[in-house]
Amino acid sequence: MLFKRSCSLAASSMLAVLSPQTVSAQQIVGPATSADPAASEEVIVTGTRDPNVTARKSASPIAVVTAAELRATGQSDLRDALQQLAPSISRQVMGLDQSSLINAVSLRGLTADQTLVLVNGKRRHPTSAVNLNPGPQQGTAPVDIDLIPVAAIERVEILQDGAAALYGSDAIAGVINIILKSGGDGLDFQSLNGATYKGDGFTTNQSISKGFNLGPDGHARFSAEIVHRDRTDRSGPDTRTGLNNNPAIGSPLTTRVTLSVDAAYKLTPGAEAYTFGTYAFRDASRLAYRRLPSVLPTIYPNGFQPIETISENEFAVTAGLRGKNLAGWNWDVSSTYGGDLVDLGLRRTANTGLFAATGATPTSVDIGSYRNGQWTNTLDLRRPVAISFLASQLNVALGGEYRRETYGIDAGEPGSYLFGGTEGYQGFSPDNRTRAHRDVAAGYVDLSARLVPAWLVDLAGRYESYSDAGNTLTGKISTRYDVSDAFALRGTVSNGFRAPTLAQSNFTSIVVSPSYANAIVAVASPAARALGASPLRPERSTNFSAGVVVSPLAGLDITIDAYQTSVRNRIIAGGVYNGQQALDALALQGVTLPSTVAPESASVQYYANGVDTRTRGLDITVRYRTAFASGASVLWDASANVNRTKLTRIDRDQNGNPLLNAQGIGYLTKAYPASKLIFGGLFSDGKWSVALHELRYGQTRTQLTYYSGPDAFSNTTFRDFTNKAKWVTNLEVGYRLTPNLQAALGANNLFNAFPSRIPLENSYVGAARYDTSSQQLGQDGGFYYLRLNLGI
Repeated sequence: MLFKRSCSLAASSMLAVLSPQTVSAQQIVGPATSADPAASEEVIVTGTRDPNVTARKSASPIAVVTAAELRATGQSDLRDALQQLAPSISRQVMGLDQSSLINAVSLRGLTADQTLVLVNGKRRHPTSAVNLNPGPQQGTAPVDIDLIPVAAIERVEILQDGAAALYGSDAIAGVINIILKSGGDGLDFQSLNGATYKGDGFTTNQSISKGFNLGPDGHARFSAEIVHRDRTDRSGPDTRTGLNNNPAIGSPLTTRVTLSVDAAYKLTPGAEAYTFGTYAFRDASRLAYRRLPSVLPTIYPNGFQPIETISENEFAVTAGLRGKNLAGWNWDVSSTYGGDLVDLGLRRTANTGLFAATGATPTSVDIGSYRNGQWTNTLDLRRPVAISFLASQLNVALGGEYRRETYGIDAGEPGSYLFGGTEGYQGFSPDNRTRAHRDVAAGYVDLSARLVPAWLVDLAGRYESYSDAGNTLTGKISTRYDVSDAFALRGTVSNGFRAPTLAQSNFTSIVVSPSYANAIVAVASPAARALGASPLRPERSTNFSAGVVVSPLAGLDITIDAYQTSVRNRIIAGGVYNGQQALDALALQGVTLPSTVAPESASVQYYANGVDTRTRGLDITVRYRTAFASGASVLWDASANVNRTKLTRIDRDQNGNPLLNAQGIGYLTKAYPASKLIFGGLFSDGKWSVALHELRYGQTRTQLTYYSGPDAFSNTTFRDFTNKAKWVTNLEVGYRLTPNLQAALGANNLFNAFPSRIPLENSYVGAARYDTSSQQLGQDGGFYYLRLNLGI
């Protein structure tokens, strides 16, 4: 269901009075992972299997983000909220085509699929749609975290360290564990409504979360959320016509409905049954580039602008039993199944080749669909063992996992792929139909203890066997030494492993613009093999980190952690093959392109183990609370991340060509901000609260493609472009209207900062004003909002 733009901000806000969500006075605002020192004293469940560890006392750097902090950002998407809260988190700024709807985050300058996402400690399945957008995330198929309702989230634990030995493949950069709300008490409502300074992008977010007690021995909590966002337009005048009528650049029109449940029931004093799950439906569309009247005047005498559509259904459900004191062991056995189905379509389009051949063309088509499934079964055991020569009990954890993954591509309508295919996106032919699967078995052991009262050591090892990617053994050693109550040292050494996703191995896509086409072909396809592709191999990593935890004053906490992550056989969108070579390769698969596409502007890529990289960086957090005699307080916080990635090896295809050109090298090494700084404070005096935070995004550099002039569509000559460092101010003022009702008025990007403008020669038909490949600053500008929360 799509909301109409005519839903005014005022009308939505009136509805919001009936549907907000209560938080304490200190929780109304305060967007920083350090916003409440109590969060650091809460027992964590990520990065350790010791049931008594807090974030402040952990051997690895862990940030805890509460539900109140997520709300206080004024963001309707979990991705955008986390990006404002943690400096080590990056997100893709503005995707094109289906990439604009993959809402994932990445850690420490690595890609999104190198971060493992858990929900209540259970592995989450990835999206079925691969990210096509040129840039550092190109070729990734990560978890789409925005398909989990924010209303259902109790907190998010972010482990900023390699953890493959603990959790398996994908945890090269770290782990994001989303903890859902539980318990049978409370009814929470929230309403958030806002728009951009330009007046477009109207956003409404309505959510509810209600708990029920199932007698004295159980609970069930249901959450629901509806988010609607209007399209934004940040396009420049079309260079072909001089008119500002090509709104192809901007955020897509999106409506998202998400549901969740979390329930548990005690069967016996020592055993409990539990289940949790989420469901999401997303309906979205975005505009492709405008076609001129000369393309098909018979049907579109004034030209046309294809509309790319996505209808997505996504779900995950977990059921399990857990208990304690089974022969001295605490135990947890569970089964999780999740899947994602993406149906792609086009409206207001045409197949010009089919029209030339038959005199007819469809104007609305189904392009095809992607689907995946993931069935994960786990057994986890844990018990403490008393050993006389240790300063604490030895915490022993061990377990096993079996996972089956499936992936599929379904063909579109014949009119979407015959005779060169439809404008905007060529449909999938029956030759693209894919059914792939693999099985994964794993076992792990984790031992932790204090050798002396001040020295904690945690050892973990994991063996995994992939039916398609082989076997691997990973390990991790973490240690922490408390020199005093105010000073501690910590460090980690580990290795990691990430198998190529089934999507990366089988993905196919052909995007057709007015005068160029970009194709991604499956690595085992005839086209890829002709271009020199090799079968994908797993990525392997080595991680080192070292840090200090300092508390020089009461209430003042400082952490500093340095890290290095080396990744071998990193999977990238490999090789860029243009012109006749690209056309010949596509012809091997029976693919032709529309006549509007010049041969020199056609390109083909495939995914490959193209490079080795080394990323080095530093994470810093500082938090301090100032209390006043009146009862008011200010919570100060500052955090920063600096990182740099270097390529240590570039591979070649089987024909001897390098798999990465200068542009691809720039995507991996310079497209992330060189630094990111967040600092500010939260003032609260009971009724009033004011949060002011400043974010500084360091510069990025990319190699821009020329779209006009003698170097148009060149694969060897690019413009070296710098996105200058940018400052963004976020402000929110909250007031407690009643003991249960709070209102907050806020602005993200208060002073309406924008990225650096790109030269006209590097803007395709003049539409793009900003660099869409950089991971720095979004291009929608300032956003203002009203948030109301009620808790009963």
